[in-house]
Amino acid sequence: MSVQVYENPEELAEAAAREFAARAAEAIEDHGRFAVVLAGGSTPKATYEILARDYGDQVDWGKVHVFFGDERSVPPDHEDSNYKMAREALLGHVPVGSVHRMQGELPPDEAAEAYEQELRDFFGPEELPQFDLILLGTGGDGHTASLFPETSALEVHDRRVVANPVLKLETTRVTLAVPVINAARAVYFLVAGEGKAEPVAEILEGNPDPREYPASLIQPHAGPVWMLDRAAASELT
Repeated sequence: MSVQVYENPEELAEAAAREFAARAAEAIEDHGRFAVVLAGGSTPKATYEILARDYGDQVDWGKVHVFFGDERSVPPDHEDSNYKMAREALLGHVPVGSVHRMQGELPPDEAAEAYEQELRDFFGPEELPQFDLILLGTGGDGHTASLFPETSALEVHDRRVVANPVLKLETTRVTLAVPVINAARAVYFLVAGEGKAEPVAEILEGNPDPREYPASLIQPHAGPVWMLDRAAASELT
C-alpha cells in the first residue's frame, strides 16, 4: 500500500492527472491500449478537468478505453449520473478510443447483466478483466464504488458486475464486484476532505471490519495507492 498526502484538493487532483497520464503511456507502450475505470465524485471530477485542459496532446487518447466503476439508477443526461459528469469534465473534450457506460436507465439487474457482457466482449469471456487503472473514492461511511456497508454485493465473487440494493439510500446501484477491482494492474483512491478522515484512518491504520468499511476489501496485487489531501489524512498517525 502506498499513501501520498497533498496540501489541498487542487494539488491532489493535479497529481492524480499526472499519474493517469503516466499509467496511460506505460500501458499503451506495453500492450497498445489503456483501459481505465473512472469514478464519480468531486476529486475525480477535478482530475478529469485538468486532464482535459492540460493533457490534450500528452495522452494518446485514441488508445484510451473508458469504463465506469459504478452508476446510479438514472439516465445518462441526469444530474446524478457519473457518466454525465465524466462526459462534461473530460470525455466531451478528448477523442478517446471508446466509452463503455453503465446503462443506469435500465432496471438495475438488466444494467448489470448488460455491463458484464460488455466487459466480456472487450476483455474476453474467460478470465477476470484486467484494467490498467481503476480510480476510486471513498465515502464518510467507508464505501467505495457502490460497495456500501452491510450490502449483498460485498459477498459476490462469481460476477463481474452487481446490482446492489442500498437500503439506506432507498435505491439499487450497479457496481463492479470486488474481484474485478482487485484484478486491476493499479487502483488509486482519490480522497479529499475532513469528512473522510475517520474512515481513512480506520482503513489504513485500524483493523477494519470489511462489512463496515468496504474500501478495505480493495487489495490488488500491487497494493492500492491512496492519494489524500491534508484534511483527509488528518487522523493518520
